[in-house]
Amino acid sequence: MASPDPAAPVLALDRISYAYLGRFPALDAVSLGVARGERLALLGANGCGKSTLLKILDGLVIPDAGRYTAFGEAVTEDSLEDAQFNEAFRSRVGFVFQSADTQVFSPSVRDEIAFGPLNMGLDRDVVAARVDDTLAMLDIARLADRAPYQLSGGEKKRVAIASVLVMNPEVVLFDEPTAALDPRTQEWLVGLIGELHDAGKTIVLATHDLDALPALADRCVVLAEDHTVAGEGSPAAVLGDEDLLVGANLVHDHRHRHGAVAHSHRHGLDHHATADEPADQPTAT
Repeated sequence: MASPDPAAPVLALDRISYAYLGRFPALDAVSLGVARGERLALLGANGCGKSTLLKILDGLVIPDAGRYTAFGEAVTEDSLEDAQFNEAFRSRVGFVFQSADTQVFSPSVRDEIAFGPLNMGLDRDVVAARVDDTLAMLDIARLADRAPYQLSGGEKKRVAIASVLVMNPEVVLFDEPTAALDPRTQEWLVGLIGELHDAGKTIVLATHDLDALPALADRCVVLAEDHTVAGEGSPAAVLGDEDLLVGANLVHDHRHRHGAVAHSHRHGLDHHATADEPADQPTAT
């Protein structure tokens, strides 16, 4: 796999479309570029195509139409069947799934983390050193000989992340990284993503966590429920565009009355836009 122009996008989608079973649309003519070292957040309601987009970026799903390039080279079914290309691509892009249970499968934590580099043909001594370094980095050395089924949800998440980071990928994809985690583990994971970014990693993540968005991303792309791109911008710009968020079903208008006064609140943000008016008037949106 070639070393592209540093100024060119690391990953680029050009009018990508995909439908499951050929008839259930997931993405419709989506185009975006991911810059080297960027933190990009994909936002959208359930079913809008965020996870499918991540799977395309990881080469797990091949689009029906459009073009995907990674590091300056086309990623296609044929190119991924080429052993040399596939090995290079897999070593440079890592994917942390939303559910650690779908990713963690080995008899022990140490075996899980070693699986990827061993499959890449690395020397066992090199792999052992990488595994030890990764266990220490994620503070899970104490779990090394435990079976995954013995771990808590937060511990499984750390192991899933370790199994990706041990490969030292240039790009790390996260699907809903903070979902179903306790507050302490959420805070740790947001901090880790920041540390990976500071180390020069390119981060692409799908998230519903609007409160954590400023700490997770430099730029956001909002996917609409019709599987197209609805808008993009900085976290501040996107969070400030409530019409965009309402249209993408990321926040919603909640209407209620207090006596003779009707209120309209937008739920889903850490601040509320409120309109007060007499009850016999239309409620503001």
